[in-house]
Amino acid sequence: MRRWAKIALSGAAVLAIGLGGYAYSIYRPVVDTMESIYEPLESDIAIGATDPAGGGALTASVGTSGAQRAVQELPADLSEKKPFNLLVLGVDERENDTGRSDAIMMLAVNPEKRSILMFNIPRDTRTEIAGRGTVDKINHAYAFGGVNMSVDTIEQFLGVPVDYYVKVNMEGLERIIDILGGVTVDNPFEFNFEGTDYVKGPIEMNGHEALMYSRMRYDDPKGDIGRNDRQQLVLSALIEKGKNISNLTKVNSLLDAVKDNVKTNLTKDDMMDIVTKYRTEIETVDKDEVRGGGKRIGGIYYYMVDEAEKARIREKLAQQLQNENS
Repeated sequence: MRRWAKIALSGAAVLAIGLGGYAYSIYRPVVDTMESIYEPLESDIAIGATDPAGGGALTASVGTSGAQRAVQELPADLSEKKPFNLLVLGVDERENDTGRSDAIMMLAVNPEKRSILMFNIPRDTRTEIAGRGTVDKINHAYAFGGVNMSVDTIEQFLGVPVDYYVKVNMEGLERIIDILGGVTVDNPFEFNFEGTDYVKGPIEMNGHEALMYSRMRYDDPKGDIGRNDRQQLVLSALIEKGKNISNLTKVNSLLDAVKDNVKTNLTKDDMMDIVTKYRTEIETVDKDEVRGGGKRIGGIYYYMVDEAEKARIREKLAQQLQNENS
């Protein structure tokens, strides 16, 4: 073999090894993060969900609610690019406080329709808390029984199973937005909150501004529904950022923020399937709201949702998750 060819092959080999090492240095932390944030529901364990680290079926003692839900079908198989729903819980957890799910958002993802249906359940919604037999605000389910009771209560409220959940610490969301370089939303009306002016129209926000933007409700003419709308705007902007992230220097910082502030029952393989099979398929995010009205009962404010509205939301979810040829 000629000397130049040997040099070329040697150079190529060194480059391949170098690139391979760099790729692994990125891949390994991503996988570690995916595995560290995995937290199955009691029902996942009851129906034999697999260990994301490849250790076979998970086993553990299962609470009553998990056992009751064990008869349900497995969540949608993401490896087959099936439609699925995802519950996002934005939790305000502070020191010496179990926290409450101040943002409750359902996303129904259908790659065949190339769309996501997104709607919030107002945190003050009055409903029965699963496993307790009491009626309370829906966001109190998290304070009483964490993610499992929240999921059971929301499934009971909607009358449909939840495939997957993601729990995000709202304080951590601020850090994630900053790492991604902020978000831009089309603000529907001008207001001032916590010393920041939010003008009407397109506005760019850093993490703190976006978090405050998502929390304000008393000066919103739509009240809690208006706050839900703004939370949807921020989440939609984050989805767009996530679809287009290309700066690898941000990866490690983003992974650290995710590891500290996110939990989910999506396995490593599930998340990889979403990245490789769903991410580029989604073109539109359709927003809806759970319609109802405020009412004081025993001096406490509740958001009241009637059965007809629950049926409307349930039907819309079913239509979004139904493929034409299935």
